[in-house]
Amino acid sequence: MLQTAVFAASVLLITYLYNKLRFKRFQQHGTLPQMYPSLLFGHLKSLDQTIKRGPPDRHPDLIFSEMLDDLGRPPLMYVDLRPVNRPMVLISDYHIAEQISRSSKEFPTSIPKTDLSYLLPLTGPTSILLAENDKWKTLRKRYNPAFAPQHLMTLLPCILDKTAQFIEHLNALATSGEEFPLVDLAINLTFDIIGAVVLDADLEAQTLDPSSQGELVRLYIELYSTYWDDKADWPWWTLPRREIKRWRLGRRIDSLLATIIRQKHTEHAAGLDTTSRRILSLTLGGIEDLTPTLLRETCDQVKTFLLAGHDTTSITLAWVFYLLSRTPRVLEKARREIDDILGPEVDPKLIQSKLSSSDGPDLVRKMIYTSAVIKETLRLYPPAATARYVKPGTGFTVNTSTGESHCLDGMIIYNCEGLIQRDPAVYGESASYFKPERWLDGAFEKSNPPGAWRPFERGPRGCIGQDFAMIELKVIVAATIRRFEFNKVGLGQLTLDEKKLPVLDDHGMAVARSEVYNTRQVNAKPVDGMRMRVSKASLRPETSTGNI
Repeated sequence: MLQTAVFAASVLLITYLYNKLRFKRFQQHGTLPQMYPSLLFGHLKSLDQTIKRGPPDRHPDLIFSEMLDDLGRPPLMYVDLRPVNRPMVLISDYHIAEQISRSSKEFPTSIPKTDLSYLLPLTGPTSILLAENDKWKTLRKRYNPAFAPQHLMTLLPCILDKTAQFIEHLNALATSGEEFPLVDLAINLTFDIIGAVVLDADLEAQTLDPSSQGELVRLYIELYSTYWDDKADWPWWTLPRREIKRWRLGRRIDSLLATIIRQKHTEHAAGLDTTSRRILSLTLGGIEDLTPTLLRETCDQVKTFLLAGHDTTSITLAWVFYLLSRTPRVLEKARREIDDILGPEVDPKLIQSKLSSSDGPDLVRKMIYTSAVIKETLRLYPPAATARYVKPGTGFTVNTSTGESHCLDGMIIYNCEGLIQRDPAVYGESASYFKPERWLDGAFEKSNPPGAWRPFERGPRGCIGQDFAMIELKVIVAATIRRFEFNKVGLGQLTLDEKKLPVLDDHGMAVARSEVYNTRQVNAKPVDGMRMRVSKASLRPETSTGNI
């Protein structure tokens, strides 16, 4: 009798669990475009099959793009990652992306970010990146003046000073002919710039020997490197030794930053730092008592600026120089523009003198084509993206341009800029090609909404440092492109004809022997660090007129 009851109960339990699992896999989000799911593994099997089509370390966005193509490029795609992670909906259409990033009555500062607690050692608990609602508003209001464009232009001399060191290293590498990872060199530059404009401190990042870098930079890079694999966001208990290392390094970084912040506050209080235009100095102005809470909060924001400011800008620089090296007509136009604005001189000191003068801000604003080059690079290779999350039962619904409605409660909502910004429906047949001209004369903006270009994300939670990043990128590119030729080695190396000239395709882009692709290292980063050789530019290079 007991055995019969146990058997019957077991059958009922198994039947219940089976029906519940079947509902979750096939019916719960069945109206969303998706690959056919597995009862036990959801879309993990489809994901694995797609991964096996190409390099296994390629960025998830590239894998999702292939899955999206298999479905005929719908505006959104459901990916069931259970039991490994929450289910996710991938957004590839700017109409829907705008609904997610904008403010609303229910979400005044837009939909909350997904859980980023795994970044706590890098950002600290009070980071503006992790803050929501009123806390985020308070932080944003406090730091907005320091990132106003008119203030950022006053930092041009500081950016140029650090760029001069970058050029010295490129000169040395051009003389030696040595192969090097451009991303690493650019990271050192952006670390030094962030240290100078935020802290008014020399972080001593720009050395070719990593062991001689400043302590803060060495510690930060060591900490950051613990996130450079596909296990970066695994729970702490799966890799406890790694987590202990992260917190140990994070505390040492906190200690160094706290010392700098206290010193700057003391200088302010004594009236010794009243003319500084650095971001930290502006935010400390008027604060009489540097409480432990305020010190902690300030330290966390500085760590966040280091995180956001060093990596994304250096990645973009690497792609800019690579794309220019592959597109002679674009490089020539960019060089001509800088000639027209700054004169034909390429001496770094002369360039630094002109851009550091009172005319500097106007000269930077005139770099229209250079800005278009940067915008197009960010369109094709956005280094960062954003993910959001709405709790089950909230009733958050998005509408497609064709009238369908989808509830996205309880899912990771991923605005995938890498797909949104390559949408053929918006960018036409040239969506995957490097074409800076699309950004000239406002033609694209007139025919397409601004939400189709969103490398800094949009809405209230758009990147606070986007204006600074664009100014920084323009200055570095302007100071560099007429002086050097960048030549890719390894992945992405160019195909040459019998005259050793690059062979161009029908779009005027040099044909590469293989494709450079991004991998996930917190942000989307070139898998080989963009390995280059650099040489001094002389006469404008010739190119083969043959097409492939």
